[in-house]
Amino acid sequence: MIKGCKICGVSDFDTLNYIVNHPHPPNFIGFICNYPKSPRFVDFKNLKKLLKINKNKIKFVSVLVKPNEEILEKIKDLPFDYYQLYDCTPEEVNSIKESYNKKIITAFTIKEKSDVDKFHLFSGITDIYLFDSKGYEKSEKFDHNLIRDIKLDKELMIAGKINYNDKIENYGKIADFIDLSGGLETSGLKDLSKINFFLNNVKRVKNET
Repeated sequence: MIKGCKICGVSDFDTLNYIVNHPHPPNFIGFICNYPKSPRFVDFKNLKKLLKINKNKIKFVSVLVKPNEEILEKIKDLPFDYYQLYDCTPEEVNSIKESYNKKIITAFTIKEKSDVDKFHLFSGITDIYLFDSKGYEKSEKFDHNLIRDIKLDKELMIAGKINYNDKIENYGKIADFIDLSGGLETSGLKDLSKINFFLNNVKRVKNET
């Protein structure tokens, strides 16, 4: 059953302000903090300015690809509730969690069943599992059948080329939260009309279940 959603890759104030003040805001908003290859990357100087906003009850997520100590120290006092970690070992995730006292979304990039099976290694560390495609900033798809029958002990978030107008009821069969980034964009920029449609649609589905 869909419990809510995450909008990822927010990089400008107007979009953030719109999302935060939407009548049906997402549960999470993600910011790309250390992956310059992504067009949604926000450097530290602009990140500090961007996050000076009343986030209300929304959880802010720092999206980090194998972060080093330098970036972790830079962002430690910013108002992040979760760190979303890619390409980290269980030991690295546990160290980050303990050192910075943040909740953790452990991200797994999926191409085949063996990629899914790695979640067992993080069961005592992560707070939310995220299954994503191998594309990173390219918003590629993966076969959702690979995760359809797994039994998890934590909540599951799903990402990877999901579009704003998809029939999201179908994702409710396999995930607790839907995570969109590129699916909310037009010509590489966040599209407020798509965001509005998506957030209203999530609200509708939650009301019907």
